[in-house]
Amino acid sequence: MNQLVSSLRELKARTGLSLAGLAARTPYSKSSWERYLNGKTLPPREAVEELCRLAGEPVGRYVALWEIAEAEASGRGASEGGTPTVPPPPPPSPSPSPDGTEVTESSHRWGVAALAVLGSVCAVAVGGVAVALLLLPHHSAASSSTPPSSSGVADGSGCREAGCEGRSPMTMRCAGRPDTLVTRRTATGAWLQLRHSSECGTTWARMWGGRIGDRIEFAVPGRAGSGYAAEVGNAVEADTYVYTMMAVTAPGTAVRACFLPAGTDTGKRECFDGRVT
Repeated sequence: MNQLVSSLRELKARTGLSLAGLAARTPYSKSSWERYLNGKTLPPREAVEELCRLAGEPVGRYVALWEIAEAEASGRGASEGGTPTVPPPPPPSPSPSPDGTEVTESSHRWGVAALAVLGSVCAVAVGGVAVALLLLPHHSAASSSTPPSSSGVADGSGCREAGCEGRSPMTMRCAGRPDTLVTRRTATGAWLQLRHSSECGTTWARMWGGRIGDRIEFAVPGRAGSGYAAEVGNAVEADTYVYTMMAVTAPGTAVRACFLPAGTDTGKRECFDGRVT
């Protein structure tokens, strides 16, 4: 976590933005950025990507740091024998001797060091992919225990169309490259999105920046049995994401998401509509 926080602070410095400036340029509040940059809360992966975008930096190394920090925070990193570190870039290789003479012992040591660092980078990359696949959030015991559909497709998703109905976009790997249909901020400051995966042929809703007890509902209007809901159950989910299950949607399908703040009656819903393109 410390390594991630230090790297995020460096990125913020490169942007030249204040906390208020970050809040104005991203979907995250000033208080959220304060928590992320002081190590009080693990930021959402998307917040890390947003900061990289503002700083003009590639996301790869920072996402790897985030995956390691998430594994450490969940306790899974300890069970795997400790949390790996992301190594610095390897030093430049020495130029060959212009007269074709034998490489010196010093140059040989540089080559060995570079190979060792390269091996470490590969190990971290493989570990990061494994962490990302294993630690994706689940909001239903039933969905997390359901085996992937046999209708998996070549693009890596675990299901397609009818095989995805009522299943988790994270478990089924449909959330890797989704399209955002609509984004809305609620009166309480929570953010809602309607997301669509053309690979899986499905749509779902997600929420972040909410409070414990906040609820998101998703449905395909006019289709019986297409309603799904998710609720913020703890502080970690309040600072990251909650997702609904997926509904099968073809291009042109109308979809709807509704937000119900904690402690209010059903008449206080905020709803918005979208359409699959």
